[in-house]
Amino acid sequence: MTRRIAANPIPWWSQAGKTREVFEDAFGSLSAIGFTAVKADVPEGTTTAEYLDWLEGFGLVPSTGLFNSPLDDSVDVAELLESARRFAGQQTALGLDRTMLSSMSVPERLQRPAVGAGFDRARFDRAVELAGRVCEVLRSEGIWPLHHSHVGGVFETEAEVTGLLDALGPGLLGFGPDTGHLAWAGADPVALLHRYADRTGGIHLKDLHPDHLPAQDAEGDYRALSTSGRLWAEPGRGVLDLRAVLAALSDDYDGDWTIEVDFPSVGDVVESHRLSFAWAEEVLGAVAVA
Repeated sequence: MTRRIAANPIPWWSQAGKTREVFEDAFGSLSAIGFTAVKADVPEGTTTAEYLDWLEGFGLVPSTGLFNSPLDDSVDVAELLESARRFAGQQTALGLDRTMLSSMSVPERLQRPAVGAGFDRARFDRAVELAGRVCEVLRSEGIWPLHHSHVGGVFETEAEVTGLLDALGPGLLGFGPDTGHLAWAGADPVALLHRYADRTGGIHLKDLHPDHLPAQDAEGDYRALSTSGRLWAEPGRGVLDLRAVLAALSDDYDGDWTIEVDFPSVGDVVESHRLSFAWAEEVLGAVAVA
């Protein structure tokens, strides 16, 4: 892997869907701004070869993707593991050697986000078990799984994140934090990066406005808060100390830096990414490798 300044075009597709037209708009805009990589996200019906050619037409390459599952009793285990195997094959075909692994969409946590609502020990233990089995499949296929915390999922709070990582151990699961989701849930991204520095293989750099912090005082469900324009902030424009985050990474960190603003806090998605890239060039440009 080489370190690149990448983008996740989530604000393009989260509202309009993952259509070819939406991705075309996102890729064109991100390329014009200066990004050289985007989160790997191969649309249905598109082969990996077609996807690589498509990105190349914009001067882009795929960056670390994400494997997502509820990791609960709603999933068929055999189908989950086969899906992980297929996903790993796709990622290696894209030239990638690692992926984020996340769990999302616990109903009570989407309704009352970032506070660990409805913690259930049996559900947590089951999710750890399933995550471990997914990691075994990904590892066997040459893909390094990195836990990616997400508000609304079964591993939401700091205790849940560390519980998962410590239970599975460094030989099975790495760390791929999202600074914004961790901080929204009350965790300290800098402390966690120091704790798991030797296991960190990727990172999503996201800032936060203070309007809905702390989470226990906020009113609104996940969607309302996340799309308010006053939760997520472009890097450097919020309250997180992202320079301290970067300083906490080990000297031999070799993952990408993925800029992610789920919902822009400025009026235009392109301007949001211009501001984000300008910050990245200033802070990361000297050490990024295109």
